[in-house]
Amino acid sequence: MTTTARPRTPPRAPAATRRPPRGVRYIGIFGGTFNPVHLAHLRCAEEVRETQGLERVLFIPSAVPPHKAGAEVVAAEHRLAMVRLAVAGNPAFRVSTIEIRRAGHSYSVDTLRLLHTRLPGCRFVFILGMDAFRDIATWKEYAAIFSLCDIVVISRPPDDQAPGLDALPIAVRSAFCYGSSKLEMRHTSGCCIRFQRISALDISASSIRQRLRAGRSIRYLVPASVERYIARHGLYAPRGVAR
Repeated sequence: MTTTARPRTPPRAPAATRRPPRGVRYIGIFGGTFNPVHLAHLRCAEEVRETQGLERVLFIPSAVPPHKAGAEVVAAEHRLAMVRLAVAGNPAFRVSTIEIRRAGHSYSVDTLRLLHTRLPGCRFVFILGMDAFRDIATWKEYAAIFSLCDIVVISRPPDDQAPGLDALPIAVRSAFCYGSSKLEMRHTSGCCIRFQRISALDISASSIRQRLRAGRSIRYLVPASVERYIARHGLYAPRGVAR
């Protein structure tokens, strides 16, 4: 008996974890000191953009980071320039000067409120590291943040377990419930917190600064354009070397 082979169905492209409703613009917010910006920042933003179905990601360098008083933070103009160099070539990445222009301490709640007035109709997705999420109760008006944006909490192995409702500050736990799984917590405002595991790239700004102070290479830890900028301006120079 002769059989007819069934036509092979072409494999489907992997779908994003979340598909935003038609007509809704989801904008990622990636704030930080970026002192300096490095490849793990860029990969993190790309993975969240793809998984969460974001239209674009705004990189927002802080003017004066309130949680890094006394740290070795180079001038905002340098950090802004490095971020601009780093995101060049990715049409989904943009840079915002909203905090640098505002000057003073950079508080996320103020930035989110201002973005709502400047970009009405957008839904914002705030990208946050696990360590920062655990310390969110120390942030200015932190309870208001949960109703101003969705939050994606990123983690890398081995610290990649969703912490659950008990990780939230006690004062706001009653405003949340679990969504479709323990990887999602929903706020009474309709906003939510999602947990996303990202690639385990063991790169940090502090380790890059240490390497530079020791006169060691940072090649392949930052974009080549950022490496050249740091060298040209003598940023994070070895101890005893004039800047």
